[in-house]
Amino acid sequence: MQYRDCYQMGANKLLAAGVPEAKWDAGLLLEHICHTSRNDLLAHGDREVTARQLEEYNAAIDLRAGRIPLQQITGEQEFMGLTFQVNEHVLIPRQDTEILVEQALKILKPGMRILDMCTGSGCILISLLAFAKGCSGVGVDISGKALAVAGKNGRRLLGGADSPDEEAADRVSWLQSDLFEKVTGAYDVMVSNPPYIPTAVLDGLMPEVRDHEPVMALDGKEDGLFFYRLIALQAEKYLKPKGYIFFEIGCEQAEDVSRILEQNAFEEIEVIKDYAGLHRVVRGRRKE
Repeated sequence: MQYRDCYQMGANKLLAAGVPEAKWDAGLLLEHICHTSRNDLLAHGDREVTARQLEEYNAAIDLRAGRIPLQQITGEQEFMGLTFQVNEHVLIPRQDTEILVEQALKILKPGMRILDMCTGSGCILISLLAFAKGCSGVGVDISGKALAVAGKNGRRLLGGADSPDEEAADRVSWLQSDLFEKVTGAYDVMVSNPPYIPTAVLDGLMPEVRDHEPVMALDGKEDGLFFYRLIALQAEKYLKPKGYIFFEIGCEQAEDVSRILEQNAFEEIEVIKDYAGLHRVVRGRRKE
C-alpha cells in the first residue's frame, strides 16, 4: 500500500470513530511508525509502506479509535522542547503546564533546591533542572509506578542513577511519599501541579482523560481544592524564608488558591495567565 493511501485509511477510521483531530493523529501515528516527517505525505506519498509497517499502523489506529491517548500509543510527549516518556501511570504533560515552568525559571539561581510535589512524569522538575543550571531537586509522588517513569525520564534527559554523569546524579532524586509524609530538608522553590478537578466533573471529561489517565492525578476531591489546602498548610515547614511556591490551577480557581496561600503565611501572591488568557498559575512567597 502506498504511504498516502495508508494515511487516508487511518484518517477515515479515526473520523468514523469520532476521534478529535483525526487527520492530525493519523498522520502523527504514521510518521511515528515509519520514522518519517510531515513532508513525506506530500513529497513521497507514492512510496510503498512495508507489510510490517502497515500491520503496526493498523494496530495503532485501532487503539486510537478506542480513544487510547495518542501519547500513550507512541509512548512520548514533547514538553518544553524535551521529549518525555509517558504511559498510563502518569498524566500526559500539557502545554499549559509550561507556563508554570517558565515562571519558576525566572527566579531560579544556581545552588537553589526545588521540591516538585505530585511530580508524575517528572516533566516540571526535569525541565527546570535542564534549563536552570546549578540547581537540584526532589520529585515527590505517591505512585511508585509514576516515579518509575519519572526516573527513566530523569536518567535520559539529565543523567542520574545508573548514569555515568555523577554530577547529574546529584542533581535530581525521586521520593515515594504521600505528600510531605517522607519529605525532609528545606527548599528554595516548591512547584506543584496537583489533582484539581472536582470529583463530580470527572465523568464529563474526554474519554482519553477519564478512562486512560490516572484518576489519582486528576481527582481534586469535592471542590477541586483539597490538595491545594493540604500542600499550602504544610509548605511553610519545607520552604526557606522568602522561598517561592508555584501552583498550576484550573482556570476558575485563581481566587480560591490565592486565598488559601494568604491564609498560610504567603505574601506577594500573583496570578499568571496562560497564552489563551486563562488563569493558569498562582505564585506566592513565604513570609520570613
